Amino acid sequence: MAQRRKVAVTGLGVVSPLGCGHQRFWSEACKGKSGIAPIQAFDTTPFRVKIGGEVKDFDSRDHLSARECSLGRASQFALAAARMALEDAGLSGGEYPPEACAVCVGTTMGEIQVEERLSSVWVREGPAAVPPSLFLSYPVEVIAANLSRGLNWLGPSLVLPTACAGGNYAIGCAAGLVARGEAELALAGGVDPMSRVAFTGFSRLLSLAPDMCQPFDRQRKGLVVSEGAGFLALEPLSRARERGAGVYCLVLGYGLGMDAYHMTTSHPEGEGAARAMAMALKSAGLQPRHIDYISAHGTGTPVNDRAETLAVKRVFGEHARRIPMSSIKSMIGHTMGAASAIEAAACALSIATGVLPPTINLREPDPECDLDYVPNASRRARVRVALSNAFAFGGNTSALVLGWPPDGEGEGT
Repeated sequence: MAQRRKVAVTGLGVVSPLGCGHQRFWSEACKGKSGIAPIQAFDTTPFRVKIGGEVKDFDSRDHLSARECSLGRASQFALAAARMALEDAGLSGGEYPPEACAVCVGTTMGEIQVEERLSSVWVREGPAAVPPSLFLSYPVEVIAANLSRGLNWLGPSLVLPTACAGGNYAIGCAAGLVARGEAELALAGGVDPMSRVAFTGFSRLLSLAPDMCQPFDRQRKGLVVSEGAGFLALEPLSRARERGAGVYCLVLGYGLGMDAYHMTTSHPEGEGAARAMAMALKSAGLQPRHIDYISAHGTGTPVNDRAETLAVKRVFGEHARRIPMSSIKSMIGHTMGAASAIEAAACALSIATGVLPPTINLREPDPECDLDYVPNASRRARVRVALSNAFAFGGNTSALVLGWPPDGEGEGT
């Protein structure tokens, strides 16, 4: 078996309720700003909850061609974030042959806004009134296809619809392609637009917070539905060095699993989450003591936060109390398939800048959630290795490890 190559993260692209571009997103996150506001995408009159995390400063014309501006919102977000990541990586397009470039996209709802429009026209005016473009624009695979087409890439083009764990699944898949030499460059991440369907579903499950997202707080009431996209540019470390690229960190390992417990609820003892974290550590060849920071799934639902805390204690033992762990969902809400991708970007930025983003709105710690959640204000810290959790409907569990190996190889490039 050929030796696996080290995979470097050389570029980041973020579209989020805190702003577009990884620098603005990170600046606002480190200030503890909230991107949650009343929803504008659809009429919330029938709902008890009115808030969400919408991307407010996105102008498709800044990132896309005229043709691409007619694509669904998920494809628009994905293309914009992907191009941001390539620009951040210093890639102009000619460094790698098109057939060696891969796209891996995680999502929950796909082009759900297109499907919502399709359904509305169908019900109101009949099937003959639905433009053919809508029929062709909503299948989930079109997101990766639109990315590949927009970039003129001819390599693997994949969608992993593993719900809110999709970003981690996509990054793990892409890292594997690059490590095995099946791709020389990969764009990996996740995307989801604001969805009336998702909002309705969470509302019916009584899972929505009415005013704010409060992960790990005793008074937490639920999650906040949001939208966004996050993409990472991944290359072999050796090739990144050859072209003099900056490297945020390496993809050291990942763990993917399944609760097989319930369609919408995590295992109450966090068994699947613990397995994913343990697998990620084993994949990275690391011990619990090597982890300096955990980016929590941290949705703000009572069951999830407790289960994740139990899982972290189970995997890390006494070291769990020494690891800072925060949830950026407190600031941007739950961006569904984009969540773990944006959180991976946050981990890479924590490693690069030595700053931990806070868990805001943490006013009264839950006695059952008794770890260090970096409450309410960012913190300076030396982060060599970060672990990012993402758990999803259907029981999908995932954990991603980013950073530098104990021997320090590649660090500082």
